Amino acid sequence: MTKIALEATRGQKTINQLASDYGVHPTQISHWKRQLQEGVQEIFSSKRQKQDKEDEELKATLYQEIGQLKVELDWLKRKTALWS
Repeated sequence: MTKIALEATRGQKTINQLASDYGVHPTQISHWKRQLQEGVQEIFSSKRQKQDKEDEELKATLYQEIGQLKVELDWLKRKTALWS
């Protein structure tokens, strides 16, 4: 199935030629080809969405850490100013 769908996507042979070679109905090959093309788009888009989500989570964590460090720095500055 996958091999036939890949060959149909390459376009080196017509769907009718592939149907004849593999003994499969041309409509079935067209269906597999469409499934392959849609599946590939989903694979790459979901990877991108996953990467974007991970990037957003990392940014949120880093901003939180920066905020915490600023609070600690301000606290230390006030304490050292009082001792001086």
